[in-house]
Amino acid sequence: MIASGATSARRARRLVGWYPRSWRARYGDEFCALLECELDEHPRSLRRAVNIAWSGTLARASAAGLAGMPDEGARQVRASLAWLAASLAAFLAVGLTVWSQLVVGWQWTSPSTPGTTLGIVVMSVAALVLAVLGACAVVPIVVAVVVQMVRGRAHRVVVPAAVVSLATTVLVVGARRFENGWPGTGGHHWAQQGLVPGGVAAFLWAATLAISSYWAHPGALSSFPGPEIAWMVVSPIAMGALTIGSTMTLRHVELSAKLARYELRLGQLAAVAMTAFLLGAIAWLSDSSPRPRSVPSDLFHVGAIDVVAAVVMALALVSAYQAVSRGISATTRRLA
Repeated sequence: MIASGATSARRARRLVGWYPRSWRARYGDEFCALLECELDEHPRSLRRAVNIAWSGTLARASAAGLAGMPDEGARQVRASLAWLAASLAAFLAVGLTVWSQLVVGWQWTSPSTPGTTLGIVVMSVAALVLAVLGACAVVPIVVAVVVQMVRGRAHRVVVPAAVVSLATTVLVVGARRFENGWPGTGGHHWAQQGLVPGGVAAFLWAATLAISSYWAHPGALSSFPGPEIAWMVVSPIAMGALTIGSTMTLRHVELSAKLARYELRLGQLAAVAMTAFLLGAIAWLSDSSPRPRSVPSDLFHVGAIDVVAAVVMALALVSAYQAVSRGISATTRRLA
């Protein structure tokens, strides 16, 4: 009986782990006690496990500012901006990987199918728009962080801001180091080959090199140079650090209501550009026109990883729209 009680206690603690820390601090002990009693009487219940997982996920979403009633204060705005940044990071990580693959093919030959041509052009324009919007959004945030530091209230933003700086440095230096291996170099000239500058395409290709189906083929991966494999391991860690550091910075930076509204409006425009980018990817994925069998055109081939990337982009887009919508609602009430 004692062993059974100890087992139930461990299982109860694991199940309560679905809930966020703030919820556990308030209700965790009582909920654990109830769960232990129920586990002693009914050790196995799929319905119970699913219900706790679902409820815990909703509680975490609410704690992150993505569910429940929107907070009317600055907390909801900062949570929305942080979640928007995380959604955009996930979207760009997979989206730019797909785009880089297509741009390499574009460097070598003109797409022979209208869907692929339309997809590459739309994705390229959307990526440019996202870059401009990103620059417009980052500068005011950097200024706000610096001002907060000067005023001596930077204890909560110093560490995440430092993580962002370090991760950005690693990504820039690493991508610059490995962009020389870009497979788009040497393509035969054709009229629209310069749609995307080679330097930009090479840099983004190197930055997203880790997102590859080669991980599922160790034999092929072993033929890569050692430093390149090391970069494929390091770069996603740097991306993760950049995303976490950015979200933590946005959660703690002090923004005026007007500046927060400005950032969220940029987020709205970014969501529109993300939608266009995804539609461009879908235009390519759904292009059923016959393709020539030449080697360069194989780079326009649709693989399983591309379909997965489209699903991830769609989920990230929905998340971004939700974050922006809740943030703007909170900001409107705050200004009113």
